[in-house]
Amino acid sequence: MKLILGSTSPFRKQLLERLHLEFSCAAPDIDETPLAGESIENMVMRLAKLKAEAVAGQIKARGEDALIIGSDQSAVLNGRPLSKPGNFDNAVKQLTEASGQRIVFQTGLCLLNTRTGRKQTLCEPYTVVFKKLSAQTIERYLKIEEPYNCAGSFKSEGLGIALFEKMQGDDPNSLIGLPLIRLIKMLENEAIEIPPAI
Repeated sequence: MKLILGSTSPFRKQLLERLHLEFSCAAPDIDETPLAGESIENMVMRLAKLKAEAVAGQIKARGEDALIIGSDQSAVLNGRPLSKPGNFDNAVKQLTEASGQRIVFQTGLCLLNTRTGRKQTLCEPYTVVFKKLSAQTIERYLKIEEPYNCAGSFKSEGLGIALFEKMQGDDPNSLIGLPLIRLIKMLENEAIEIPPAI
């Protein structure tokens, strides 16, 4: 069966490429508005499932079957979700607030088998503890890396690692947007071998 990543994120695509599996990408078109009273954990699992289902609809319309990966992530600081900053000034505000604090990333993951209808869904947490950051450190970092399309205003896979005191969690890939350890287990449940046969 085909494997499809229901995402346009270049970061998720790069992560999935590490598994040496053939896959394609498809853009899920869904409403990502949070529901009233919805927890972050429930929201990211719901949106991961909706993304997989949206791509499944596209695949079924072509009369095909596939394994579809949906994923969604939210970062939480002091009980509030963090958005992508979009520009330098907003990123300065985010990192200033994050200084000496912990940010919890909640990543929802769904693997949908369109042939059987089986959905495997979970939420993978990952915590980043920031050092005390000076205004100079924040400004230098942002001017070098420009992480304005990243929730939390940093790239852990790049120079952003210099901002951290420690990282806590089972899978550092989930911080970038796709928990590969959990995904591998889901794929193995669907009889996909990793590493793949050559």
